[in-house]
Amino acid sequence: MNYSKWIGSGLGWAFGGPIGGILGFAVGAMWDQMRGAQPDPLVEGDRTSHVTTGGDLAMSLVVLSAALMKADGKVTKLELEHVQRFFSRQFGVAQAVQLSRMLRDVLKRDVPVHQVCQQIRQHMPHPARLQLMHYLIGLAHADGRMDRAEFDLIRTMARDMGVSDKDLGSLSAMFRMDDPSAAYAVLEITQDASDEEVKKAYRRMAMKYHPDKVAQLGEEVQKAASEKFKKVQQAYESIEKQRRMK
Repeated sequence: MNYSKWIGSGLGWAFGGPIGGILGFAVGAMWDQMRGAQPDPLVEGDRTSHVTTGGDLAMSLVVLSAALMKADGKVTKLELEHVQRFFSRQFGVAQAVQLSRMLRDVLKRDVPVHQVCQQIRQHMPHPARLQLMHYLIGLAHADGRMDRAEFDLIRTMARDMGVSDKDLGSLSAMFRMDDPSAAYAVLEITQDASDEEVKKAYRRMAMKYHPDKVAQLGEEVQKAASEKFKKVQQAYESIEKQRRMK
């Protein structure tokens, strides 16, 4: 993918408001360097589009990742390396280099988490917000554990972004599938649910987390979203095996 086109797609609603205030200098400097003195319709046009793009999600992820990494009062080299690998896996090497540079800049700034999350809630559709939360929960687990400060911040972010406790519980359970009870949490049901209720929950969650829900955000995001979809399938198959369902 051409990086200048990809970053241009990020100059939508994320370039305004608190996210734009935090990232504006870094994005603007990189954009000027890439395009030189030549005008580009992606920049000269409307920067406040309400259509969420993969770039908007990536910019939001950079800002909230910085806030999450600083939640426990320190940012370690190990954490930076985890995030860089994460960006590389999800967005490709070229994009990861630029996103990592932005992240290092944002780590030096104060992030107004509530305002950033409110901006995301206003402009980003629910399936994209679920994907963003899935990213963040994964980052919190990147060093093998989620400490209390990270847990509390993720709950605050979810609340401010309009992600329900049930949604958050399902997404969180995807990272502890070795626990037999996690399969039920992923499907948002309790262990006393009937077999028919399990099947209905699986169909509902498969529809809710289907990668096509974020198709408009680009191939990279859609590919990452398939991880959630696979966890839903894994949860159902685990329950099906436990119960010997037919």
